[in-house]
Amino acid sequence: MARRPRAFVRVAGPDAEDYLQRMLSNDVAALEPGGFCDALLLTPKARVIAPLRVVRRAEDDFLLLTEPELGETLGAELARMRFAAKVAIEAEEHTSVVVLDGETDGIPTGDYGVPAVEVLDADLEPTLAEAELERLRIQAGTPAWGREIDDRVLPAEAGLVERAVSLTKGCYPGQEPIARLHYRGHANRGLRVLRVEGDELPERDAELRHGEKTVGRVTSAARSDGGIVALAYVRAEVPEDAELALGSSVARRLH
Repeated sequence: MARRPRAFVRVAGPDAEDYLQRMLSNDVAALEPGGFCDALLLTPKARVIAPLRVVRRAEDDFLLLTEPELGETLGAELARMRFAAKVAIEAEEHTSVVVLDGETDGIPTGDYGVPAVEVLDADLEPTLAEAELERLRIQAGTPAWGREIDDRVLPAEAGLVERAVSLTKGCYPGQEPIARLHYRGHANRGLRVLRVEGDELPERDAELRHGEKTVGRVTSAARSDGGIVALAYVRAEVPEDAELALGSSVARRLH
């Protein structure tokens, strides 16, 4: 198990369900008490303001889990757009630990490529370094805020539509560009997990080349089994089995 740094925002009140349904990318109205889903808070142009995990604690009480540096941004943005909605929006303090391959009750997460749950406010002593959790995240191809997710990236490019977007619910900020890309086009690039030959960890935004062309950039990297594993955005037209140049090293798709 390992610590999972988080910020927490409570949204509660008679209009909580309706308000979050109008603001977030996923179908929170479909959640039963005790249910959860991934979601995004987006700009009208579908740029990510905050990735979220939504937990419905009661009919009128939701807890939003986001990244530590996004708690104030999330709370402020939801408060700014609240208008006449009868909801209270406030920060809460909790702890979060990820438990891997255990029987512990918690919020299931697929972020690490193995069965895992996120447990709040449990008296559990971490046994896994955060660096090891980061390695598992990279190998699983899970995008992270500030690495794979920033204001340069569309949700479809990061693989977020499949996990955090409902394509059948009502309107929310960013819905139109997401639907347009999904139904009428395709993302020009996507995330790939790469195995890198070499000893030096590549820096974020290090260029990937295929032949004479720059075709992508590295977003995250970690040491793994005596080598290096990395997440990178690569242009869609590049063959899946292509050998890519990364400085003086070579990178190939891991899976």
